[in-house]
Amino acid sequence: MMDGQDYEVSSELYAEFDYGTDIKPTNPNNVVSLFAFKDLPISPKADCDGDLDLVRRKADEYPNNIEIEHSKSTLLGLVGLQIWRGALLLADWLIYNGKSIPDGYVLELGSGVGLTSIVAGIYKPVICTDINIGGLLKLIEGNVARNNSMLNHPVKVAELDFTKDLSDEIVEVLPKVKLIIAADVVYDDRLTDAFVQTVEKLLSKVTDKNLCVLVALEKRFVFTMADCETCAPCYEYFKDRLLEMKNVKLELLPTDFPQYFNYDRVKELVLWKISAQ
Repeated sequence: MMDGQDYEVSSELYAEFDYGTDIKPTNPNNVVSLFAFKDLPISPKADCDGDLDLVRRKADEYPNNIEIEHSKSTLLGLVGLQIWRGALLLADWLIYNGKSIPDGYVLELGSGVGLTSIVAGIYKPVICTDINIGGLLKLIEGNVARNNSMLNHPVKVAELDFTKDLSDEIVEVLPKVKLIIAADVVYDDRLTDAFVQTVEKLLSKVTDKNLCVLVALEKRFVFTMADCETCAPCYEYFKDRLLEMKNVKLELLPTDFPQYFNYDRVKELVLWKISAQ
C-alpha cells in the first residue's frame, strides 16, 4: 500500500499562469519562475500648501518580479519545495499592510522556498524558517540572494522543525518579533498537530499581547465515500485544533484586500489571525 508521503503532487499555480523562464536553476530538477506583482502602494505627499500631490508612476515601474527557484512537482513530504496559492495571498496582505507592521522582526514558519519572506523583507527584517530537508534551507538562501536588490531589510534563514523544541536562536529573537506568518502549512493531520503546538510554544514565550500569527491556507476539498459528499478534512481538522487552543483569540480575516500578484484568488483561500490573550 502506498504511503501518503509517497505520491507526487503539483501546485495548481503552474497550470493557471505561465511563470516560467529560461533562467538556469542551481538544481537541474528545479525551475526558475518570475512572480510578477503590481506596483507597491505609494502614499500621496503633501505639497507646500498642504494639498495632496498625486504620485505619478513611471511605465517601467510595472511589473515588478520576484525570481524564485523551486520544484514543479514533489512527493507530498516535500511540498515546501513548491509555491502554493496561500503564499501569494499572504504576500498580497503583506504588501497592503506592510507599512503598518510594528518595528521589529517578522518570523515566518514553514517558509517553503521563501517567496513570502522575501516580500516581508521589503518592510521589516525577517527570520525565515523551515525544516532542513531536500536542500530547502540552501534553496531559500539562494532565492533571497536572487532578490537582494528588492530587499530593504535582512532576511535570515534558520531551521525550525515543528516536531522539535524551539532552538536557542529562535527563543532569543522572539522578544523582537512583532508578527508571525505561515502559509499552506496544513496538508497532514500530524503536521497540523505539530504546527499548532509550535504556535502555542511561541506565544507562551512572549509577553507582547499585540503579537499575532497570520496563517494563510486553501481549503482542499475531496469526495469521501464514507460521507458521500465533498469536504475539506485537513482544513476542518486544522480549525478544530485552533478551537482547542487556550488563551488565544481567533479571527477569520476578510480576504478582499487588493491583489498584487497574478494568481486565481479562489474562494477557498482563507486567512486566520491567532492573537495572544
